[in-house]
Amino acid sequence: MPAKRVKEGFTEDERAAVRERAKELRAKSRPGKEDGEAIVLAKIATLPPPDRTLATQLHSIVRATAPDLKPRTWYGMPAYAKEDEILCWFQPASKFKARYAMLGFSDEARLDEGNMWPISFALARLTAAEEARIVALLRKAIG
Repeated sequence: MPAKRVKEGFTEDERAAVRERAKELRAKSRPGKEDGEAIVLAKIATLPPPDRTLATQLHSIVRATAPDLKPRTWYGMPAYAKEDEILCWFQPASKFKARYAMLGFSDEARLDEGNMWPISFALARLTAAEEARIVALLRKAIG
């Protein structure tokens, strides 16, 4: 069931995400106060079981494949930054009451392929095949 809209504007879930982003930006403006790894792991721990499992697996894949990416949250979602720009993120299905979780990539990711290419991927389960595809995507995204 889609989230209820508030006066033709943002849904309550979208408003909550914006509030989380504002909190992240305030925290970022206080240097030395941010431990991205701990914050991301704490956020993952709060997710409901299906999302938590996927996020934990994805976190392990990202950290093993691209240890230079910095874990942080982005709109309250686990994300990974190259230098100071978000490269990819995990959107839990529970975040916006969606049917599936998603792995998304920003325009910082070097996934360009011709005139059109995917930047978001639905995640229902992570088997060895999906893990291999994510590793390849991360390597390509980093450039």
